[in-house]
Amino acid sequence: MDMNKLPIGNEVDNYILQFPEPVREILQKLRKLILEIAPDAKETIAYGMPAYKTYNKPLVYFAAFSNHIGFYATPTGHSAFQAELSKYKQGKGSVQFNLLHPIPYQLIEQIVRFRMTENIKKYGTSKKSESFSTE
Repeated sequence: MDMNKLPIGNEVDNYILQFPEPVREILQKLRKLILEIAPDAKETIAYGMPAYKTYNKPLVYFAAFSNHIGFYATPTGHSAFQAELSKYKQGKGSVQFNLLHPIPYQLIEQIVRFRMTENIKKYGTSKKSESFSTE
């Protein structure tokens, strides 16, 4: 995705631009990672943070704070990776990645892929019955 060709005033662009350059780089990398895995995801702002939906259902969210990046993959995305996320501060459906430590992009990628598969299984086949003809 060419970030220079996004519409001027894109809400997520504006969100990212409000942070210092090192944080912007992290946010852009997260955004790119999510959109590579879910290129058809709808990108918007929800709850004051970048949000991604597939099949009109939440996929993941992220947000920057003074000391950490918050990542929100709903409770299922976090429970499926409970062991891997155990070293990070967590809440129900959220995890905090401290800005003083490397961001675990590979783990985030695994979680986004998990959530994408979950949304496909739950919502992507809802029109399946329409494809069968009754003769």
